[in-house]
Amino acid sequence: MNKWQLQDAKARFSELIDETLEHGPQVVTRRGIDTAVVVSVEEWRRLNDENRLTWKDVLLGDGPRFKIPLPKRGTGKWRKPLVLD
Repeated sequence: MNKWQLQDAKARFSELIDETLEHGPQVVTRRGIDTAVVVSVEEWRRLNDENRLTWKDVLLGDGPRFKIPLPKRGTGKWRKPLVLD
C-alpha cells in the first residue's frame, strides 16, 4: 500500500483514484499518522458483503446458537398487590 500525505492526496486526487484502481488500497496520512484508506468500490462491496450475516445465516448456520438465560421458575420478585381503601 502506498502512503499519501493529506495535502498531496487533495492536490492529486485523480491520481490517487487511478493508483487505487490499478494497485489497490492507498493510505492517507495526516501529520504523519495513518488516517484513512482509499479503496475501490469493488473492494468496499466485497469487504461489506463477506462480513454481513442474514437472519437465515444465523438460524440455519453451523455456528453457536444464542442462549437466552432465563430465571428459574418461582424465583422472581413480585410486587405486593395495591390495596385501595
